[in-house]
Amino acid sequence: MITKFTRDDRGATAIEYGLIAAIIALGIFTAIGAVINKSNGIFSFISDSLPVETSETPENPPS
Repeated sequence: MITKFTRDDRGATAIEYGLIAAIIALGIFTAIGAVINKSNGIFSFISDSLPVETSETPENPPS
């Protein structure tokens, strides 16, 4: 029974698959974070480039 237990590697395989899944998930989260940061920069650039509308009335309105 003890020799059977020492030769059983099913648990090790499950741990290896779990580590691989964790590394892949970490890569995905890192990539998503980079995309979000880049898109925030793009949207900030666009919003800064747009003219600002003021609600003040002009001094000489058109007739």
